[in-house]
Amino acid sequence: MFIELDGVGPVYQQLTRALKAAILGGSLGAGTRLPPTRALAQELGISRITVLSAYDQLRAEGYLQSRVGSGSYVSTLQLAPPRRPPKVTAAAMPSRYAQRARLHSDPSISRMHRGLRFNLQYGEIFSRPGLNNVWGRELARAAAYTTLERTPPEGSLPLREQICAYLARRRGIQATPGDLLIVNGAQQAFDLVARVLLDEGDPVVVEEPHYFGSRRAFAAHGAELMATRTDSEGLVCAELPKHPPRLICVTPSHQFPSGPAMSLSRRLELLCYAQAGSCWIVEDDYDSEFRYDAQPLAALRSLDRDDRVIYVGTFSKVLFGSIRMGYMVLPAALRQDFVNARYLSDTCGMAIEQAALAHFMESGAFDRHLRTMGKTLKQRRQALLEGLRRHGGDRVRIADSHAGMHVLAWLPDYDHAQLDELIRHAHERGLGLYPVAPCYHRKPAVPGLILGYCGLPEAELRDAMRLFGTCLDSIDARRSEAA
Repeated sequence: MFIELDGVGPVYQQLTRALKAAILGGSLGAGTRLPPTRALAQELGISRITVLSAYDQLRAEGYLQSRVGSGSYVSTLQLAPPRRPPKVTAAAMPSRYAQRARLHSDPSISRMHRGLRFNLQYGEIFSRPGLNNVWGRELARAAAYTTLERTPPEGSLPLREQICAYLARRRGIQATPGDLLIVNGAQQAFDLVARVLLDEGDPVVVEEPHYFGSRRAFAAHGAELMATRTDSEGLVCAELPKHPPRLICVTPSHQFPSGPAMSLSRRLELLCYAQAGSCWIVEDDYDSEFRYDAQPLAALRSLDRDDRVIYVGTFSKVLFGSIRMGYMVLPAALRQDFVNARYLSDTCGMAIEQAALAHFMESGAFDRHLRTMGKTLKQRRQALLEGLRRHGGDRVRIADSHAGMHVLAWLPDYDHAQLDELIRHAHERGLGLYPVAPCYHRKPAVPGLILGYCGLPEAELRDAMRLFGTCLDSIDARRSEAA
């Protein structure tokens, strides 16, 4: 008898699920006699007690019947499947939001090159030796001292206090704990912004290029997206719509993915535009902790005198992705609306994790971690740039940027089809490359790559760039043969 266990949970539960699936699927029809428990245990290499437990559970649920002196038999069940798939009526259709979410919830980008030796994905985990142990001790301490009561939907007060102190120290933002909302990462922040501020058809301005995660969240809620060009000074405010949108989403400290910081004159111009047009600004401050050739810039929120800026920060980039914790600094007029939406979405946050992070920040360990991470990333960035110049040469144009966790590299001598070929060829050789095109509302004229350097040490980055050059050589050779 062929039985395949799924390896999840206790063995008797695995066997119960497997037998139940066989019965419901029709491979074990009504009246079929199951093997004796001793024989099945021997065949599967498990204990007889395990088989007995599974049979008992199936009898209790009505799938099996026992016949004294004869054994266990499959019960007669009404399992006749419909002859044809049921028609999906209008009443059974999912909501418009669910239908849009199908189009805008594609996780394939983050899964493109999992398992490759050299994965240059932006936002890959920074592996700092010892951080897991430090975080484990913080969690253990928090578990021992944290109350079992739920945290409030806005987040624990100690963590909000620590974030306020951090923002004042590092980002120039003066905020109180009442201004803050703890969220499960920046993506939940964008979703809450859409829920609180947008109705279907509301206009939203995104930068061109932009972070596709925020664009998808707004599009799934039915927003009308308008892409406004960026240049070396950030968002070109002179090209903002004549009729102000409901919302403007920007990355002023380090434009994603192109790199420039928004100039002071543009920041002031944007704030004046928002004030005059009564529109809201979302400031996505995704990696402002890392500037390598200059002092950190003050956040756009620090210049906001009219309370129009919703500031979004995250710990997922600076600690590790699985922490899923971020925060929002909210205008006074919107605070309760966001707390209400957060409560309906997720009720409350993770008490132990929030307590652990609050103590991690209070102890000074978080600032020490940022300093260590900044030094390491600067070295990794330099290794990637040197390798890119050495092995890419004139074939690659590097976008000017002195911050963050990635480099944007343009390939002006290639077209998009050749870039796709390069990505496929590199994947086959163990190198994960990511196109910049998903960050554009309309595909850019010149193809480019976002090269993340956070997840690989310097030596591997040099090897990755050497392999990148080899892959480019292969594409060039194929172009020459085709010509």
